[in-house]
Amino acid sequence: MLAGQRPPTSGQVWVNGEPYSATRREMYKHKVFALPEEPLRNACVPHMSVAENMALRTFDRPPQAKGILLILKAIRQVAQGLIQQFSVKTPSPETPVGNLSGGNVQRAVLARELSADHIKLLIAANPCFGLDFAAVEFIHGQIVEARNRGVAVLLVSEDLDELLKLSDRILVISGGKFVYESAIAQADFATIGRSMAGH
Repeated sequence: MLAGQRPPTSGQVWVNGEPYSATRREMYKHKVFALPEEPLRNACVPHMSVAENMALRTFDRPPQAKGILLILKAIRQVAQGLIQQFSVKTPSPETPVGNLSGGNVQRAVLARELSADHIKLLIAANPCFGLDFAAVEFIHGQIVEARNRGVAVLLVSEDLDELLKLSDRILVISGGKFVYESAIAQADFATIGRSMAGH
């Protein structure tokens, strides 16, 4: 819902005093970025190139666009920089993103979402599910680095070890309600486990 993948069943989400439905325009205005679960399905267009997928946030803004014209050279140059910065293993920026491994798809999406200098909130949902150790360590490092430079990170995960490693504060949701809340330093792990199980 917060990343625009499903509509709310009731109520409203407000950001900065305004109704928020996670449209592309609203996400840009409020500086909200997202790393959804299963990024190849939920954050990419598999048959489009790595460069095109990395430009999904910025293709209609300078220097990647001039009026209604796309500047393909600029899109490729930005992608080359992000591929290097985030160690995305791809034969070229023109390779379809669907041809990459899961870890490299995740790196490509993370590069797109974290490369903006005006990001205020990153929503990350199960960001390392099914990835190998090296990819997990890299993605965890990027999330922590974003947090350290002042980005608010909402990490939604079923992996308790991941939550305890990366979070400053933990909330447990069960049955659509917050059932436990604590700073990590004071967290009671047995209670967290019971709350996650709905007890």
